[in-house]
Amino acid sequence: MSPGSIDAEEYAELVLRCVESVPRGQVTTYGAIAEVVGELLGGGGPRQVGSVMSSQGGGVPWWRVVHADGSPPTCHDGEAHQAYLEEGTPLRPSGKVDMRQAFVRPRLDSQP
Repeated sequence: MSPGSIDAEEYAELVLRCVESVPRGQVTTYGAIAEVVGELLGGGGPRQVGSVMSSQGGGVPWWRVVHADGSPPTCHDGEAHQAYLEEGTPLRPSGKVDMRQAFVRPRLDSQP
């Protein structure tokens, strides 16, 4: 993604909408969100999604966005684990999310 090629505000809005589409008890990945948003805007990647989540993700269910191995963002590990227990998110014995059972592709159904 070259600087200035994608509107940062629009990218952030679409990332947050993707996160809001993930149902309770399920998760998605930074990469999956990047793919969905990238299909619409033609760019971006997991790191950009992480940046949006870090700066603007407090108002959405951020714990539903995990790394591809099922681990939550390291800065919120304890809080995320509690949310997984409350929502009934399938976990592996290691404490990571069971991606085979919990993964869902995010979506952007109601586009403006």
